[in-house]
Amino acid sequence: MREVFAPLHRLLARDGVAALVTVVGAKGSTPREAGARMVVSIDGAISGTIGGGRLELDAMEHAIAALHQGRDSSERLDLALGPSIGQCCGGAVSVMVETFTAARLEEVAKLAEAEAKGPFQTTAISAGTAPIDRRVIGTALVGPTAEVDADGRLDESFGEPLRELLLFGAGHVGRAVVLALAPLPFRIRWIDGRRAAFPDLPLSRLEQVVTGTPAAELKAAPSDAFVLIMTHDHGLDLDILHASLSEDRFPYVGLIGSRTKRARFEHRLAELGHAEAHIRAFTCPIGVPGITSKEPAHIAVSVAAELLIVDEKLRRTPVGETATGQSADSLQNGQVAQLFGHSG
Repeated sequence: MREVFAPLHRLLARDGVAALVTVVGAKGSTPREAGARMVVSIDGAISGTIGGGRLELDAMEHAIAALHQGRDSSERLDLALGPSIGQCCGGAVSVMVETFTAARLEEVAKLAEAEAKGPFQTTAISAGTAPIDRRVIGTALVGPTAEVDADGRLDESFGEPLRELLLFGAGHVGRAVVLALAPLPFRIRWIDGRRAAFPDLPLSRLEQVVTGTPAAELKAAPSDAFVLIMTHDHGLDLDILHASLSEDRFPYVGLIGSRTKRARFEHRLAELGHAEAHIRAFTCPIGVPGITSKEPAHIAVSVAAELLIVDEKLRRTPVGETATGQSADSLQNGQVAQLFGHSG
């Protein structure tokens, strides 16, 4: 879940009690990974999920029963996902059920404040049924995690690191892409020279930029940003692509269009002086293979899937090594395009 302590704080302020359920261990086939969480109110409302099914229902009922005791506590449940609970995943999970009372409102408020600033890490000790007192120890570089070691030390990360995406073009497909990416871990700078082209989309991780020099926006972009080009003008597309590849640092540069458009752009890039490695270091056509519809919403789903796959591969790859085993330098040249066979 994107927020944990903010909804927990709201429930505490309203009801005086609230519960947090966290997957702290997962082995074999399980509905969710360690770090999955849900907040539970005393009336059974939930925010987030630990995977649904009987596992989630049992955990929720356990949390509600604990809330009715009206005290701060924690309890670890070790569950096998077999026929005995009507969930035949075959794996096993450990779930931490924590209950909070209004006495911890200030503590939860401080964690909600840390959460609002971005992903962070905590450490704590889990001992019996005692409340877990988390201490913030730094910024999280990966998504939500939770792990308890043999000594009861609970190390967690909260929040979701966001990948910046520079999206050039506010046409029909651009709008559909923004909506498709809204629930995903991306922060979007949506760039177009036509103010009237932007719809009113009150999304918290969206910035609309009206400019007559869109390629200039690349200079201030972080080196791990993705670039997606789909303007209303092929000449403008080429200018932005030329500038993106000249930066020689973005791990994903995508251009909407056909293989014919790609061939023409490759020829023009060669005329502009780009080396062969640069010419092949962008993704076109964009989107995962197999989706052929040209409806904007269909294209957007396909593109969102591709961006998510590339983002996850990059986050799982050790520093200095790429998802395909290439050198870090080739990654900076955008070679992730090869993951989908779009590079020529």
